[in-house]
Amino acid sequence: MADDAVHPAAPERAAHDTRDSTAQHARPGLLHWSAVLAACGAVVAAALAAGPAAGAVRTASPGSPRPVPTAQAPDPAKAALPLDCGPLPVKIAISFSADLGDGTPSTVVAAHCDAGNGTPPDGVFVLGEGPDGVPVVRDTLVRWQENLTLTRLALRSDGVLTGQAVGYSGDGVPRCCPDLKVNLNWSRKGGSYVRTQTSAPSAAA
Repeated sequence: MADDAVHPAAPERAAHDTRDSTAQHARPGLLHWSAVLAACGAVVAAALAAGPAAGAVRTASPGSPRPVPTAQAPDPAKAALPLDCGPLPVKIAISFSADLGDGTPSTVVAAHCDAGNGTPPDGVFVLGEGPDGVPVVRDTLVRWQENLTLTRLALRSDGVLTGQAVGYSGDGVPRCCPDLKVNLNWSRKGGSYVRTQTSAPSAAA
């Protein structure tokens, strides 16, 4: 009978030992996953913190061509443009202000002598700020002697200057009535612009 009194207690003790063993194994497991989650959280936080900085690097492009306010760029009305106008005033036909990729404001301008009639030829120039604050001509894109009259000037995002003009197929075409449409591109190569162009008869010709 003494043996019968001892044996029922054995399963209860064994069950108790199993719970203790399970708890002991569970605690290190929880600590392990807590550490893993904490590490993942640190990685995510670091990535989020790095995100704005990476974005700032991508958007900060000081060498990228971009428009600038007119007030910050050279005033073409104050420049001595190389046009042979004699007593006639100079008329600014088209102009825009931009950083052309060198980090300084410039003005691209098409201008001609204000003769009052006909289709006067334009000269196209890139103006920069001179040492005394007076605008100076840095590049000549079109000479007035080429008999082109600009109808459009623009800056592409890749820094190429583009323009459209009307011109003449020969000396016998009346100066009132240009018969060519000319598309112009200027790409920066080293320290100067290289010009390419195509022409076709204008619709009005």
